[in-house]
Amino acid sequence: MNIVLVVIVLGFLGAFIAGMAGIGGAIIMVPLLYFVPPILGFEQLSMQTVAGMTIVQVLIATGTAALVHRANNYINKELVKWMGTTIIIASFIGGLISKYITEYIMQQTFAVLALIAALMMFIPKKEKNENMQINFNKVLTVASTFIVGILSGMIGAGGAFLLVPIMLYILNIPLRITVGSSLAIVFFSSFAGFLGKVYTDQIVWNLAAAIVIGAIPGAYLGGKVSKHIPANLLKGFLAFLISGTALKMWISF
Repeated sequence: MNIVLVVIVLGFLGAFIAGMAGIGGAIIMVPLLYFVPPILGFEQLSMQTVAGMTIVQVLIATGTAALVHRANNYINKELVKWMGTTIIIASFIGGLISKYITEYIMQQTFAVLALIAALMMFIPKKEKNENMQINFNKVLTVASTFIVGILSGMIGAGGAFLLVPIMLYILNIPLRITVGSSLAIVFFSSFAGFLGKVYTDQIVWNLAAAIVIGAIPGAYLGGKVSKHIPANLLKGFLAFLISGTALKMWISF
């Protein structure tokens, strides 16, 4: 079996989950790309290589899925404006910093962030009507988004697995608006992180191209499926996905 074919399949799976759950896919793509190739007999990819591939997958997946969610009116323009602008700057900085971070620190950073996000997803929350007017604290929004952007740009993630819990539990945004808006925000985040990694020569282009081939149809189908999943089931899936990944990363590292 060719490593390129493996990456195409993994890109499809990661992007499908991204489109369905409103995340960029890094929370699932990083462990998939890091652990699956050695299981299939290929050489293990470095964390820097995985981060470079993942940022490409996240960019394509969020851009494709955001278009689907926009058609369903699940994207809040005000949220995207404030969080998107902030995360572009922060993610670019994080992408530049990542070249000088050791493999161990990148692994531990990802595992810690996944664990924090998982714990936040289990906090009880009364669901709001998606048609209600959405108000949020702009200072808190910018501050939290900047921190997420730095960290996500560093580890090759768009940051949705952190933004989603923050939007749900700190900014009190309805679930489906959170899912749709986070995809648009993370598209900007991943684009900035991508530029940072290109500038520091951290992208393996043949593998990045393979991920794109799988990500486009995966993200489109995931976005279509999302509309038909009950909000509570979607939230439960997100909590399970994030906590499972956090546990796997902690055990492995």
